Amino acid sequence: MVDDEGVEMETEGGSQGGVPFQLQFDKPIPSQVKIAEWNPEKDLLAMVTEDNKIILHRFNWQRLWALFPGKGITSLCWRPDGKAIALGLDDGTISLHDVENGKLLRAVKTHSVAVICLNWEEVAQTKSQEENNLYSYEDRTMRFFPSSPRIPRMRGLGAGDSGLADDSEDSFQELSNCSYQHFNVLCSGDKDGYICFSAFGIFRMGKINIRNLSISTPALDDMTDKLRNASIQKVALSKTLCQLIVLCSGEVVGDIIRTQDECVFKDDGFVEVGGPGPYFGSSTGLHCMLLNTSIFLSRKNELHQVAQQASNIDHLIEVIRESLSLMSKQWFSAMNSFNEKFSLLSSLIISHGGLDWNPQDEFLSLLFGARTSPPLHQFLVNSLGEAGLKRVSKAVCGAGKELHVIIHEHLQPAVETMGFRVGELRGLSRWHSRFKNIGLDERLIETATEKTGMFLVQVERFARVLTVVIQLFQNFFNWVLKCIKILMPEPTDQIQQPNRILLDSFWRIQMETIAL
Repeated sequence: MVDDEGVEMETEGGSQGGVPFQLQFDKPIPSQVKIAEWNPEKDLLAMVTEDNKIILHRFNWQRLWALFPGKGITSLCWRPDGKAIALGLDDGTISLHDVENGKLLRAVKTHSVAVICLNWEEVAQTKSQEENNLYSYEDRTMRFFPSSPRIPRMRGLGAGDSGLADDSEDSFQELSNCSYQHFNVLCSGDKDGYICFSAFGIFRMGKINIRNLSISTPALDDMTDKLRNASIQKVALSKTLCQLIVLCSGEVVGDIIRTQDECVFKDDGFVEVGGPGPYFGSSTGLHCMLLNTSIFLSRKNELHQVAQQASNIDHLIEVIRESLSLMSKQWFSAMNSFNEKFSLLSSLIISHGGLDWNPQDEFLSLLFGARTSPPLHQFLVNSLGEAGLKRVSKAVCGAGKELHVIIHEHLQPAVETMGFRVGELRGLSRWHSRFKNIGLDERLIETATEKTGMFLVQVERFARVLTVVIQLFQNFFNWVLKCIKILMPEPTDQIQQPNRILLDSFWRIQMETIAL
């Protein structure tokens, strides 16, 4: 072995001349390392320093990347395939990062307090087991739909500026590319005694609190205790997912706390019942518990399929949420450009004493060939002009085109795919009648199916309304541009002839809008 000074030491039972352990590399770190974990598949070491940075090194101390999540890191663990790392944060969030570049793949809020420990285990299913499985299920989504749509991104802005994902990013695909080959479970524990179980690290499927569990005493029959103020220190799930070892701190309370031979310890002190002698100890300290989690193995196939569908739906909801947010931002920006220019007409009308007149009346008067007022002439020729009108038209119509792209490439495909996956979950909910211990609420699935169908109808209707609105704006801008070029060389009191082409276009679009 090597002591603190880096001196080679001989192990117990080793030969005098042999050196079984030898220092290979020595690297000073600016901040003290508080957590370190080796990658299960590669020569990578992840370290968390006291300043809450996570650093990834190779075995030769080559640094690959460093990450500062902005929150306190309280625990970490690797995904079984070594392609992702999970960080437990002090606010109860678990963040999953790509091993290649540290990119955030998903952040899941599973706890309300700091996540003290993490453990990620995977169980492999042999081919014979898959063939003998009577309730095997195949995901048919890819037969009818292409790959899941990406989260949209505002052009000209990076992910750090807009808060949205980059075009080249597909965090969901990177996170789930290898996860669904074998069923795996991420366990997390916090200082309030809660343990959460997540399939593939992203789908929460169970939660328990060890403070509410009854602890049986093997030496005596029908004697149970409970842990008070328990805090999880370490969790370890077996390779078969059937057992969970929990190391926790807290105070054991109850009639029986500890036993040794025939000696028992009660709340009021140690009492010798009979045996070799009194047994002394403390009810407060570290305790090791063994929990039965065989349901993860016995219901592995059902949990696998439900988690797969639910995780995909979760990703699609994120696509829908970001699509709506981006569409709102783009249209709000376009309307700001429009109002910034056309609001000048109101101030011009007021300055000319037209308190009972408004911009809508001015444009209607111009449309039907009435007199051209001085404020409208000044606005069209001087304040707005051809260049200003073209800029506003480009902003509004360009935003409309971007909204159409988001609808057809992101929003609508996400809603359609989500509707299909909810329908798949509707079939999986029938498992509740077969397996009483696990299943989905059929009434909730029915409601989700109905809501998804209504959402799809609204998306299609919104696309039609958007088309009409953009056409109305475009016709309005073309008409105003023609007025600036032809009808408005100078103010006049002469009655103008109505422009039939503009009138026909105006009323046709209005009737189409009313029909919708």
